[in-house]
Amino acid sequence: MLIADIHHVSLNVTDTERALGFYRDLLGLGVLERPAFSFAGAWLDAGRGRQVHLIESPSVPDDVGQHVAFTVHDLDAAIDTIRAAGYDVSDAKHVADRDARQAFVLDPDGNRVELHQPAPDA
Repeated sequence: MLIADIHHVSLNVTDTERALGFYRDLLGLGVLERPAFSFAGAWLDAGRGRQVHLIESPSVPDDVGQHVAFTVHDLDAAIDTIRAAGYDVSDAKHVADRDARQAFVLDPDGNRVELHQPAPDA
């Protein structure tokens, strides 16, 4: 296989500061140094060398199923925290026939975010 790992994903947002309120302040991603591009945005640390790049643009692609997934240790606690912040989060459900569980939430711009709790033996 040519691919060794995922380095980063990029998401379009219409307001970087508002998006940081979700990704940095609510989800807890750290802010990384970002080059001085000609457009606004932010680079975030998603752990283990993986990054989320926010790119500010006038519009965000329609939600047709594309999403970014983050691993969480306690899905129920994550759902409670995000709901307490005023976001609509789906209920947790098992993934296929496995013990892994997932839930989904939309960021302030409508980007779909999956919260994924691996099976206990994973």
